[in-house]
Parts: sequence; C-alpha cells; structure tokens
Amino acid sequence: MQNHLNLEGVEQLPLKDFTEKAYLDYSMYVILDRALPQIGDGLKPVQRRIIYAMSELGLSASSKPKKSARTVGDVIGKYHPHGDSACYEAMVLMAQDFAYRYSVIDGQGNWGSTDDPKSFAAMRYTESRLTPYAKSLLAELGQGTVDWVPNFDGTMNEPVVLPARLPNLLLNGTTGIAVGMSTDVPPHNLREVAAAVIHLIDKPKATVSDLMKHIIGPDFPTGGELITPQSEIADIYKTGGGTLRLRASYRVEDGDVIVYALPYQVSGSKVLEQIAAQMRNKKLPLVEDLRDESDHEDPIRLVITPRSRKVDVEELMSHLFSTTSLERTLRVNMNVIALDGRPRTFDLVSLLKEWVDFRTTTVTRRLQFRLQNVEDRLHILDGLLAAFLNIDEVIAIIRHEDEPKLILMKRFKLTDIQAEAILNLRLRNLAKLEEMKIRGEQDELSIERDSLQKTLGSAARLKTLIKKEILADAEEYGDDRRTQLVERDAAQAFNESQLISSEPITVVLSERGWARGAKGHEVDPLSLSYKSGDGFLAASQGRSNQQAMFIDSSGRVYSVPAHTLPSARGQGDPLSGRFNPPDGAAFCGVMIGDDTDKWLLASDAGYGFIATLSDLFTRNKAGKAVLRVPKGGRAVVPAPVPATDGSFIAAVTSIGRLLVFELDELPELAKGKGNKIIGIPTKKYTAHEERLQAIAVVPHEKNLTIYSGGRRMTIKWVPLDDYYGERGRRGGLLPKGWRKVDRLAIE
Repeated sequence: MQNHLNLEGVEQLPLKDFTEKAYLDYSMYVILDRALPQIGDGLKPVQRRIIYAMSELGLSASSKPKKSARTVGDVIGKYHPHGDSACYEAMVLMAQDFAYRYSVIDGQGNWGSTDDPKSFAAMRYTESRLTPYAKSLLAELGQGTVDWVPNFDGTMNEPVVLPARLPNLLLNGTTGIAVGMSTDVPPHNLREVAAAVIHLIDKPKATVSDLMKHIIGPDFPTGGELITPQSEIADIYKTGGGTLRLRASYRVEDGDVIVYALPYQVSGSKVLEQIAAQMRNKKLPLVEDLRDESDHEDPIRLVITPRSRKVDVEELMSHLFSTTSLERTLRVNMNVIALDGRPRTFDLVSLLKEWVDFRTTTVTRRLQFRLQNVEDRLHILDGLLAAFLNIDEVIAIIRHEDEPKLILMKRFKLTDIQAEAILNLRLRNLAKLEEMKIRGEQDELSIERDSLQKTLGSAARLKTLIKKEILADAEEYGDDRRTQLVERDAAQAFNESQLISSEPITVVLSERGWARGAKGHEVDPLSLSYKSGDGFLAASQGRSNQQAMFIDSSGRVYSVPAHTLPSARGQGDPLSGRFNPPDGAAFCGVMIGDDTDKWLLASDAGYGFIATLSDLFTRNKAGKAVLRVPKGGRAVVPAPVPATDGSFIAAVTSIGRLLVFELDELPELAKGKGNKIIGIPTKKYTAHEERLQAIAVVPHEKNLTIYSGGRRMTIKWVPLDDYYGERGRRGGLLPKGWRKVDRLAIE
C-alpha cells in the first residue's frame, strides 16, 4: 500500500486501497462484534451486554421487574452504542419462549406471539427481569472467571464473555448474518446436551455416534416433529452444516384434524392464509372448513375439517405439508467464534470439546480466585489472632504511639495488611467471643483451602467437580424433549385429479368436434342442443377428476382434464382450439374413466385392439399416435370394455354385416394397427363400398341396441348367436331396413 503526505500534511491513499481496508475493517467488526456468537456463552455482544446490564440493575429472577426502556437505556448508554430499536428487538427475542428454548429474560406485557413475533409492545410499555436460567450465565461473573475490557468510551469495564455454566450456544441456538459468512445453530435439549458433555469429559476420544446416544437431534421450543433421518442428522453433526426438515404435529378429533404444534419460526396465521388461499382457488376441495381455536390454554390449535369422513387424512396432510409452511426446512451452519477469537465451523465433537476447555478454564480461574481470597483471609485472621492474644498491649500501642501501625508490625511481626486490619477493628469486636470466632473461621477456611488445593492439583477432581455442577444445573433447569424425532415419508402434494372434486360427468362430443361436460350420468346427449349442421357423435361417462381423452380420425389421442370442459348448458367449445390435430383430421370419439379402464379402439378398415387408458394419456397438444389407420381411412367411435368376464365384441359394417365374437380373441396393445375384427374385402374397402361402421363390447346377458335413421332396434342376448362367429369373419346381414347403422349401444 502506497501512501504519502501532501503539502498540507493530509495523508493520501489510492481509492482502491482505502475502500479495501475500510471494507475489511467493517467486515471484521460485523463478524466479531455483532453477528456471530462466542462459543463460551453462546451470545452475541448485544445479548451479552443486555444480560450483564440487567444483572447490574439488580433484575434477578426474584426481584421486581423494571421497565424495559430502563434496561435498553443502560445498554446503549454504557456498553452498546447502537440503535435502541435493534437492542430492544434482541431483548425481545431472548424473552420469547417460542423463539428461545430456554428464555433468558422474563417479560411482562406484550412480547409478541407465534402468529406475529414482531407484534410486541414498545419498550416503554413492557417490563422485564432475568429468568432463573440466566443465573447459569451470571452466577460466577464476580469470581475472577473472565477477562474484562473497557467499554466504548473507557469509563467502565464490561466482561469479554459470560462465565456460562452450561453450553448455552447449543441450548438456545442462534442465527446471524455477517460479511461473507453466517451462522445457524439449532437449539437442543439441556438434559441431552448435559449428558453428552459429561460423556465427553469422561471419554475425550468420543465420536459423533457416541454423543448421539445422548443428543438425538435438535429440540425446538415450539415442538413439532423433526423428520430428518438420523443418518442425515449424524452427517450434520459431523460436518457442522446441512439442512433439517421440520413438520407440524396433528391429531384427529371427531373427524377434524387438529394441528397443535408448528415448526420452529412458523406463524399459525400464515399457515391458515396459505390453506385458505388454496380453498379460494378451488385447489383444495377435500377441506370443508378451517378455523383457529388457539387460546391461552392451547397456544396452537388449528382446526381443519375435511369434506367427509371418506377423506384420507394422511393424504390430505401430506399435501398440506408439501404446499404450506406446516413443513419447512431449516439450515444448519455451526460457524461461531472460537476461544482463539477466530470464527470457524465446528462439528458437534469439536464444539463441545472447545466448550469443555472453556468451562475447565473458567472453573480453574474460579477456584484460584477463591483460593487466593481464602489465603488472604487466613493471613488477616493470623494477624487478628495475634492481636487478640496480646489485646492489652495492642490497645496501649494504639493509644500512646504516634505511628501505631509501624510499631505493631515490628512488635508482632505483622504485615501491612494485617496491621491495617487490626487498626480497623471496632471496639465491639474486642470481646472475648471474637477470639473463638476467629479460630472457628480459621479452621473452616483451612479445610476449604486444602480442598481447593487438592482440586486444583488433580485433573480428575476438577473433572468431577465440573460434572457435578453440570448435573446440578441440568436438574434445576432441564425439561423434557419437545420436538419428537420421527422418520416420515416425503410429503406428496396432490396431483391435479386429486384436487378436483370427484363428481359424475358425461362428456359429449359432436360431429364437428365440439366438446362439453354435463353433470351427472342421467343426461341424454341426443336431447342437447347443437349448432346448425352439427349433431351428436359420441358420449362417455366418468368423473370430473379424470382425464377426458379424444381420438381423431388419424388415430391420435388427446387428453384434457374433464373438469375444464365447458358446461353442457352451452354448446361446448371446439377441440381444435385446445389441440393441434393433423390437417384434415376430425375428432371421432371420446373416452373417460380410471387409468386402469380398458377401451376397444378400431379403424374403419376392420382392425383394432384393446387399450388401457393410462397408456393413452398425453400432455402433448399434438396428441399421441395410438391407432394406425390406413391411408384414406379413419378411426371409429371407441367402445368401453367392461370389467366383467364373458363379454363379446360386436362389429357392424356400413352395409349392415354384424359379427359377434368373444372379447378374449382380441389382444391388448399400447399402440399399433391391431388384429382383424371383421372381414372386409380389400377391394370393397378401397372403393369405399364397405367399411367398419361401429363397434361395441356386450357384457354377458346384456342386449345390443342398433340405431339406424333415428330408429332403434334391440337384439336380445340369445339372438346374438345368429351373428356369432370367429374373429375376422364376414358376419351376418342385419334385417332389411336396419343395415344402415348409425351407432351401437348396450342396454
């Protein structure tokens, strides 16, 4: 970096160098002094300063709460020179029991809700104090456990870190965005973490798998379910990063679905809005009603009423998990500031080891501090005891000497501190009983000194002490796990057919290719109105949540959701507006039903096969080539194949030849030309003298109805024998007057 002074004594730098240095300084400040937590107490600077300021104000769990504005004023005035609103928001977060697994602040007033965490009242209206859990962060603060540094203006000191007795970083978790890095540590259960720490103290070479026998996964304050597989959680703990998947908990009461626990940081009102939006858009016909019954006793109680008891609740909830915030993912990135002051990403083992090192140092400093105090007190007591044993001489020296302190030090071989303590004695403490008290205190302190020295001199004793304290705190502040670990299948949203209400529908196709959907199966397609020059061609009965499939004269099949067809109150819409059929092709049939339903497809050349509807489905507007039709030929109206055994195929030609043969004689294909259904001489077909006119599949003991010139004739089951033969034969001629067949039907 080049810099120099100009003639006016002003330092000059190239803009590139200045901006680079300024941004680097800013980024380091944000990382170390604002966004990332310290591994020792798991707190960001603003959080640490809030807790310390409240302790200095005497706002312990047993004290009377004070206005939050008082705390915020102290924090920003003494330790944290930033905005009051940002400071208060950090304070609110530590008071929200749905945000912090173990709340540090006990708030009175409106501190927000799960529906709207930002709805808290202004700091002039709320009051606050510390919770009992905060004692685990502050109890050892004045015992020489941590370093102190001057505050921003150098007028007072503040702790660099709080002497946390528990790994608060894992217990409450944290999130933060710095410059070029971020942190996302999920909260955990105190009892589980305490057990893992003790295991690690006993067995320093423990692995993630060993620790996961105690810490089975994160534990969020709002409960719910953690559906991430254990193998993935183990990977997160091994690498320090990954993604968790959280899901709401629900139960069924009297047919209603009751959601009683939401994923972490999910608003109940937002979930209701998402579900209501689907209902408004008719994307959720399976839900009849939706309401929020949350109250003081049940903070989360969202009631979802299915349309009927036939609705599969698991499928419904799977859809809602997939399409709403009832299921969410949470990022994990355990990037925190280590004991050496540098940020890095920790795995579970290294994080707990680092905290154990911090705790070991803290406890050692506490014991050393106490040992020094004990030795100092014993030193003073030795001097006091010497004075009491020679009380009359001491009093005489004090009364008659100009410099009694020096005389006392010389006469009784006292130190300056001992002599000062003697001179500070009150007259009331010169009683005979005081000597007994001094000797008793000496005995107690001597025992404590020996114990402290033994503990400091033994790594095993030190470990035992740390473990006992952790167990005691776990017993005092610990609770049961709230988030249940359950391995679930991935949520699956409904497909379009499942989202549409299943109602009976009759799809009607006209001769000119206009289609419509009539509600119900009792509709008579012939009675509907058609455009001038147009008329009825084909109809098929199904459900509104199924696909309607149309076949054109070239043998191509097209699909459209049945519920999207126009109502039968009008004359329909032209299919040419929905699809792109080949030039010259005309629509000549309609099919609808379940995916497994079968239909008979045939060309007017007399060839055909049995097809399954699922094989015909396509989203392509140009259709799907299914039936191979000869040049100059066309497909005939398809016929549904019943699921019953013993059915027959009836085929009639344009000159009135009818052939009936067993259904089993025709193959099932996905596409192709098919096999010969009825024998039509090639010369007659080429000359357009005879073609296959219509087909039908006749179930056992049903009747075949022939429509001809507006008239109808029913052929009973037994007379069908007159036309029975093998597949591919010519068949028999129908009676005179009935040989020009329009269509076939089953009755």
